[in-house]
Order: sequence, then structure tokens, then C-alpha cells
Amino acid sequence: MDINWGNSWKEVLSEEFQKDYFSALMHFIKYEYQENSDATFPEEQFIFRALNECPFNEVKVVILGQDPYPTKGHAHGLCFSVQPEVKPFPKSLLNIFKEIESDLTIKIPQDGSLVRWAQQGVLLLNSIMTVREGIPDSHSKKGWEEFTDVIISKLNEHSDGVVYLLWGSKAQQKAHLVNQTKNLLLQSVHPSPLSAYRGFFGCKHFSRTNEFLISVGKDPIDW
Repeated sequence: MDINWGNSWKEVLSEEFQKDYFSALMHFIKYEYQENSDATFPEEQFIFRALNECPFNEVKVVILGQDPYPTKGHAHGLCFSVQPEVKPFPKSLLNIFKEIESDLTIKIPQDGSLVRWAQQGVLLLNSIMTVREGIPDSHSKKGWEEFTDVIISKLNEHSDGVVYLLWGSKAQQKAHLVNQTKNLLLQSVHPSPLSAYRGFFGCKHFSRTNEFLISVGKDPIDW
């Protein structure tokens, strides 16, 4: 599988492309898209969209998801984000918008695409970057977890003043990779309807993120 990246991630991650686990992962993914192209998400050209939309040296915030939406037409390579035409919003995304509305009095937007966040320096990264239709977590333990661990580690090695938003137990498994002496780590339960009322609502992660970014001399995010 060709990986055509036009930004700094390609240089940062070049060593990973040569490793056995990554070769095995790409072999698996290539097979999935050949044999199940209509039932593997996101579309192949969007697998690495999170990295393409948010260059390495521009990352200010990391939001970590589990894996893409397993519903046809929803996933497009950015965690929690959906294609602009998708209505109604997935419930987790709607809860994110509700928390933003409560926290910052920003009205819920007309569409659920978060490309606008990515273009401001928000890395919308899924720990597992592909999925089979209707089967959440179906591409786990294929190598994605190791690859996304490296992404977080590289950011910590080279970047200061980054905010990490880890929602839910899956995301929080990467907390140990974050250097909290030079970055801000914010954790809560997942925004899904099953858990949002146990701490996601009222967490104020969006205002706290912007306060921190301003304190380190960076522009806040227009959520």
C-alpha cells in the first residue's frame, strides 16, 4: 500500500514503515480493502487523513478515539467526525457538541465534520485507524495500537505545550505516553450516552484546553 503524505509526518514516522509489524499491518489492510472494499471504513484514501490534515509541527491538541464509526457513510478518517451530510449525528459526537455548548456557549453546528478543528492543529486520531462495517474493534491487535503509540511518543519527544484529551478507558491506555511536565493531560469518561453523564458533561475540557494554549503562547481553538 502506497502512503502518500505531503507533510512532516512522513519524515517523523519513516522508521516505522520499515518495521515488521507495520508491514504485516499494511498487508492485512490491503487485503481488507481488496476483499471487502464496501465494508471497510474509512475509504482507503482517508485512512491517514488525521495526519494529513494536521501536520506534525502544527499539532496543538490531540483527541484520541477508539476506532472509526462502523456505519457506512460516517467515517472519514478523523475521530468522532462524520461526513457533512450525515444526520442525525452519532450520539457521542452530539454529546461532544452539547458539552462545547455548555462550556463555551457555542451553538451546536449544522454539520458534524471536524475538519475545521484539524486544520487548526487538533489531531483527531483513532487508536485503531480502520474497521469492518458493523463490527467495532474488528481491526484491533493488527498493529494499529503500536503505530499510534509511536505517534504519541514522537509528539512527546519533539513537541511541548500540547493538550491531550483522553476520553474513556481505551484512550486512557495511552496516558503513560504523555509527558505531563510539559503538556496538559485531561481525562474523562467517554462521551457516549452510556457514560457521558458520569463525568464528560461538565468536564470543561474545551475551555481548559484554550486557557492552557493561551498560557503557552499559542492561539486557542475555535471550537
